[in-house]
Amino acid sequence: MTGFPAPQRIATNGIELSVHIGGPGDGIPILLLHGWPELAFSWSPLWDDLIAAGLRVIAPDLRGFGRSDAPPDAADYGIDTMVADLTGLLDALGIEKAIWCGHDWGGLISWPGAALAGDRYLGAIGVNTPHLPRPSTPPSEAFRELSGPEHYILRFQEDGIEKAFEGREDDFFAFIFGAPVPARAMEAMRPQLTHIVALFEDFEGRPDDRIVVSAEDRKVFADTYRRTGFKTPIHLYKNFDANWERMGGVDLRLSMPCLMVSAECDFMLPPSLARWMPALCKDLEMHVIEGCGHWTMWERPKELAALITDWVGRRF
Repeated sequence: MTGFPAPQRIATNGIELSVHIGGPGDGIPILLLHGWPELAFSWSPLWDDLIAAGLRVIAPDLRGFGRSDAPPDAADYGIDTMVADLTGLLDALGIEKAIWCGHDWGGLISWPGAALAGDRYLGAIGVNTPHLPRPSTPPSEAFRELSGPEHYILRFQEDGIEKAFEGREDDFFAFIFGAPVPARAMEAMRPQLTHIVALFEDFEGRPDDRIVVSAEDRKVFADTYRRTGFKTPIHLYKNFDANWERMGGVDLRLSMPCLMVSAECDFMLPPSLARWMPALCKDLEMHVIEGCGHWTMWERPKELAALITDWVGRRF
């Protein structure tokens, strides 16, 4: 067992990222991109299996998260900047092309990145987050129509919204990492499941068997966010509409090999969202992990690692 390595500080795009790197130097490089409110640490449950498959594994804390630099201005978290951080990271490591693998916000960076910087991709993997066509209206309009003004992405546009979570970090990660509800029950719970800020205000705890991340691992997140705060990680969300504007006119059709791993019980990113992918991805393989919720790396690490390493082994 290799274990999750200590991070390195690597300069890229005018900042420094905190990056965990493992595996053989001549292995196929795979860039692992976490979402919100996670960290590179979120890939630790898969680490040994990916290393054992001979991959060169690279997992940064995204800008604004964890031990990476955190510019204060929300405008510094748009899609071009986030992609440039990662192409610059590959440059710093002497890597021309890598497999980009994104979960949650990591996927909202890596899929557009495949259209904007496809020459830096060997292949693309979506974990829960699919490659989507550009909608005809700004995303904020869809969120409002779906769930009203309490939709968490709309609330995240507010200045100071991070204060809803700060000071209650242990509670927050027990709350956010809750076990999924069955897929058949999700529709009946709409739209309340998207009202994260309001739901957390009333949260009074839950038993450990209803939380998918152990108390020990949750402490890593809570301690990190106690130190960094929640403000700069939320800056990603303040760019939803700006990113939509930026991607206007960009050809979203992808020719590189693509793997999509959906989770049956992910309320925010249900498998149905991936239905457009065959029209956008020329070379696509799709899987659904049954009974799995949003936190796939924690809920089904062995199954996810097996899907990734099997696909990489066959395709590269």
